[in-house]
Amino acid sequence: MVLGMLVTIMDASQIDDVSSQEVLLSLLPCLPFLQGTSPTTPPSNCCAGANNLNQKVTTTQIRMDICNCLKPAASRFGVHSKRSKQLPQLYNIGLSVSFDPSIDCNSVP
Repeated sequence: MVLGMLVTIMDASQIDDVSSQEVLLSLLPCLPFLQGTSPTTPPSNCCAGANNLNQKVTTTQIRMDICNCLKPAASRFGVHSKRSKQLPQLYNIGLSVSFDPSIDCNSVP
């Protein structure tokens, strides 16, 4: 599974000042939680990655681009929508981009 994520990362493109690779690597520690294969609390390095990503999301265009990076990865790796929506709440961050396979990236504020 991690090998698959790394292959996805290798195909990643540049998103303004943030690369798709950087986006996916930031959330890689969250993957077991997002897939529902770990306990109900993600590891601390997941929080650090989500916070790091949140700091780089400064415009609507960056949010849309990051969404377009995360959406296919979420589908590929079986991310649970419910868990992806819990992630920002668990860390009390305003992450406005979801690692959700069902999100409409054109409607990201």
